[in-house]
Amino acid sequence: MQVDPRGQRFSAILTSIVLIVVLVTSSWLLLAAQAIVFAIGVVFGLRSAPYGLIYQAFVRPRLGPSKELEPETPPRFAQGVGAVFALVGVVGYALGIPALGMTATAFALIAAFLNAAFGLCLGCEAYLLIRRLTPRRATS
Repeated sequence: MQVDPRGQRFSAILTSIVLIVVLVTSSWLLLAAQAIVFAIGVVFGLRSAPYGLIYQAFVRPRLGPSKELEPETPPRFAQGVGAVFALVGVVGYALGIPALGMTATAFALIAAFLNAAFGLCLGCEAYLLIRRLTPRRATS
């Protein structure tokens, strides 16, 4: 499955906004909602994720077809990493450990911002590094 990288950057912009609001308000409920958005992308695919649906309905028609597509697996893995950080943040905020909540949220925000501003997907890069370092099984 191939995805439009512009959609990933759009999603990263929305994610960055949500995570900034979480850091300002310490809202574990909003962070939990973001974790659900990440999880939907992991389980059902990026095109079925809420931000992907918004991109497909309102943004992509104005941009026209993408000149290049990328494999879905690396950004989908990145969504999983984001979900883990968001869940750690939810636990921190919900259990009254705001430093944990803020730290996990800040790490997720840094990753989302780098993707939104520069197209650098840290989770995608981690996925590719893991793939390179994982020994491949010989096929017979």
